[in-house]
Amino acid sequence: MQNKIDHIAIGCKDLDSGADAMETILDVAVPLGGKHAAMSTHNRVMQAGNESFFELISIDPEAPEPGRVRWFSLDDANTQRRLNERPRALTWVVNTSDLDAVVAGSPVDLGDVVDFARGDRTWRLTVPEDGSLPGEGLLPAFIEWSPGPHPSTGQQDLGIRLKTVRLSHPEPEQLVSLLKALNIDHLAEVVKGEPGLSFVLKTPNGTVELD
Repeated sequence: MQNKIDHIAIGCKDLDSGADAMETILDVAVPLGGKHAAMSTHNRVMQAGNESFFELISIDPEAPEPGRVRWFSLDDANTQRRLNERPRALTWVVNTSDLDAVVAGSPVDLGDVVDFARGDRTWRLTVPEDGSLPGEGLLPAFIEWSPGPHPSTGQQDLGIRLKTVRLSHPEPEQLVSLLKALNIDHLAEVVKGEPGLSFVLKTPNGTVELD
């Protein structure tokens, strides 16, 4: 089984203000991406190195209600309160070659495996039915793409590179054990502290950390 970081997701209250904030922090304008009809969200995306990408995501105000709870806790009142303050690191997504095996072997509930499609590309993603984030946001969603080039290869490269996914936990050994069970302990740095997720990025103007 091959697991690698697929993308990182930064949530915002709306894409325009989120893009403005990211341009101030990263000194690049995150290009427009697309819409997720099944979740009534939309995004901006760009390459983040090593066939991964940076996603800025928000609820799409022009889309109808999705008929289910949105992914990545975007409907959660606490998440919305935090995103009203500023864009936040929402979650990280791991690309796997065998999603069914990951779900079957996971010691925690990763959610349902949901099918998505855009154009001629399809993917399968773990999404908890209640829209929550596994492990209080520290554990990733898992994705399996249909055959073909990774989507990042068609995105703009503006010089942003993901250096580290950083996870903070009051009992780091416990979290590391869980990551090992999921075969993803090599993909993140775990430090002691209050529960938290952040992304360390290399930008044209230096290194920044988004939390």
